Amino acid sequence: MNREFYKKLLSLVLPIAFQQFMLSLVSASDALMLGLISQDALSAVSLAGQVTFLFNLFLTAFSMGTSMLAAQYWGKGDKESLEKILAFVLRICLIVSFVFFIGTLCFPRQLMYCFTSESGLINGGAAYLKASAISYLLCGVSQIYLCIMKNTGCAVKSTLISSTAVIINLSLNAALIFGLWKFPALGIAGAAYATVIARAAEMLWAVFDSTGAERIRLRFRFFLHADHALKTSYRRYSLPILGNQLAWGCGFMMYSVVMGHMGSDAVAANSIANIAKNLMICFCIGIANGGSILIGNELGAGKLKQAKEYGGKLCRISIAGGIASGALLLLCSPVILRVASLNAQASEYLTWMFFICSYYLVGKSVNSTTIGGIFSAGGDTRFGLICDTITLWCVTVPLGCIAAFVLHWPVLAVYFVLNLDEIVKLPAVYKHYKEYRWVKNLTSPPDTAQKTTAECS
Repeated sequence: MNREFYKKLLSLVLPIAFQQFMLSLVSASDALMLGLISQDALSAVSLAGQVTFLFNLFLTAFSMGTSMLAAQYWGKGDKESLEKILAFVLRICLIVSFVFFIGTLCFPRQLMYCFTSESGLINGGAAYLKASAISYLLCGVSQIYLCIMKNTGCAVKSTLISSTAVIINLSLNAALIFGLWKFPALGIAGAAYATVIARAAEMLWAVFDSTGAERIRLRFRFFLHADHALKTSYRRYSLPILGNQLAWGCGFMMYSVVMGHMGSDAVAANSIANIAKNLMICFCIGIANGGSILIGNELGAGKLKQAKEYGGKLCRISIAGGIASGALLLLCSPVILRVASLNAQASEYLTWMFFICSYYLVGKSVNSTTIGGIFSAGGDTRFGLICDTITLWCVTVPLGCIAAFVLHWPVLAVYFVLNLDEIVKLPAVYKHYKEYRWVKNLTSPPDTAQKTTAECS
């Protein structure tokens, strides 16, 4: 059984982790290349990226809700329900994507004022937002198709599509930022155009692949008329995820707002630290997402006891993965400091930020695997909303604001406070995990699901 579990897990974790790593490389390349132009260019795009971060919160919530149901219906062998889910979620994504498209195209400066008061950063960030506006529409379509692919035995193909788009993005970044290979040197706008072209290629490939034999494809009758039962089920489980994502994400954005008002050196160092964290946590995110699919398949097939055993294994793996990620970050920190084009003050901030990030990664690995992976696989989504809302909005955000704007603590002390959230919630997460409310078959009638959950506890 152990061999079968690890074989299944690795077949999901490795493609998803690699895909996440490739996506994180885009932010890393933006920071590295724009940092060669100026530290302000790096900081401006980093702050503008908070709008994309907010957009990704919606996409992540929609994808998690989709994955939760898709994994179980795929385990059950119900292809028609999967096509109904694709159509309904795609319609929602297009609406949200259009809102972000209009916002970044028409009000880029107003959005930048939310994150900083420095005019140089506002101008650079606004230029990036306006140039990349259409990418929100493209991404809204492609990410749902890729999510369906990962949940229906095509995780490797999903990774190939996403990774190819990243390679296109990286190549065009260099060409359009610096004017290589007879391309114009566009600076910040060049980074935005590279993103748009890469997202267009990703969306076209994902949609085209869905037309193949045995693929889950868009049926316009389902797009125009959503299945009421599936729509109700999706909303029931997805709305708490969306609330959780917004509670956590907006709290996390407040961290950037706080750091954004502590000077450009703090913004630049925080930008590099966040990019490094995102690169190091990729394997742990792969464990969370792959584990969620794996457990969802077992729950959908009615194998509740096996799903429960898989959950225990995933928790242990997440702890080891978090420790390894933190240690790797510390080992790589001297190289990152040499490559990053920061002044002396920003480099000093970054050095100590890496130490703080190392323990943060352990908590992040465990919490993402349990809350975002194991709990969500069985429809237990309300806990994450409650836990993140209390942790962020009642503890770390207020304490961080007080430390920065009332007590006027140094940058590193404020950063330490802002990175306590993943550690603070660990005891509550462990207690909730042991209650096993997540061991539930979502494809069964409600009374049957409750009965089987009780039997397995």
